[in-house]
Amino acid sequence: MFKKILVPVDGSEQSMTALKMAINLQDAHDFELLILTVFRHHSLLEASMSMVRAEEPEIMDDVLRSHASNVAEEAKNTALELGGEKVRAFVKNGPPARTIVSFSKDKEVDLIILGSRGHGDLEGFLLGSVSHKVTSLAKCPVMVV
Repeated sequence: MFKKILVPVDGSEQSMTALKMAINLQDAHDFELLILTVFRHHSLLEASMSMVRAEEPEIMDDVLRSHASNVAEEAKNTALELGGEKVRAFVKNGPPARTIVSFSKDKEVDLIILGSRGHGDLEGFLLGSVSHKVTSLAKCPVMVV
């Protein structure tokens, strides 16, 4: 039925619920589980508006990439601890919804399972949630939990 399922995670409780749902499905079906964490590019405009000034400023994209890598690795470890098999984790940079959809096309994903709300609640309220955008853009079925 499904050969590849994608679970985008951002470390939120809802994304971890989606991951657990995928693991439960994997118990009944044999498929590859792909975990994706997406981080947005940190622009110089955003940095200039920050009220916080570090003593030794770091390159924000490197910091965001590192955090995203940690989130992806923790999600992969959680999936393996819960009995998941054939689990791979990825980190990508870009607008979350479009990056998720593009990744799903590139990897020929059969199903996307994602949480209804993640860490972007304010942006989701103003511009539409990532899950809403993914459901409208994806060519494969999307399960929102």
